[in-house]
Amino acid sequence: MPVIAFANPKGGSGKTTAALLLATELAAKGAAVTVIDADPEQWIVRWAGLPGKPDNLDVVSIREEDALVDAIEAAASASQFVIVDLEGTANMMVTDSIGMADLVVIPLQGSAMDAVGGGKVLKLIRNQERTTKRTINYAMLLTRTSAAVTSRALRDVVEQLRSSKVPLFATPIVERAAYRDLFSYGGTVGGLDPASVSNVDKALQNAQEFAGEVLTRLNITKPMRKVA
Repeated sequence: MPVIAFANPKGGSGKTTAALLLATELAAKGAAVTVIDADPEQWIVRWAGLPGKPDNLDVVSIREEDALVDAIEAAASASQFVIVDLEGTANMMVTDSIGMADLVVIPLQGSAMDAVGGGKVLKLIRNQERTTKRTINYAMLLTRTSAAVTSRALRDVVEQLRSSKVPLFATPIVERAAYRDLFSYGGTVGGLDPASVSNVDKALQNAQEFAGEVLTRLNITKPMRKVA
């Protein structure tokens, strides 16, 4: 089953938020999903301890580098999708996950610092392609973008990626209060109360479009199997 790794050695790139949005939206479609939380902060593990986690979404905590490969293999045999939230460093855990991934998502904000971090992941991907002798599917994902204003720094990053012909998600993850609330109160975007959180409908549409594009990049077109 597809393994989707979220990687950027720069902290604060929006990696964990994007991983959780994908996991919850795939689960909402009826898929069995396992998230492997290999980030030292363990934010998705903390989220899983709050109310509202879908029954068809499991979260596995990994802290040791030598445990990751076995965890991915075990999750892939039991779930339809495996999502790996990696720590913000370029270590062996990140390298192993990239080597096993069917899709590597590289989140970055519209800044030169994040772009440098993304470049480091690209080097890891190239090295793993040479080692494993296979092409690794990957794409950059813009995160925490403004719904109203596009900054000059963001425009520069997009232009740089396009000129370098680096794959880029057409759907950015927009900065939304709803996404922050997931880590405070648990649950899914679709389960948030619109009376308490602003623009839940727009946040949900954004998350659904992102999940749909992930499926497209994985060449998955058939409907999800409903989980009993």
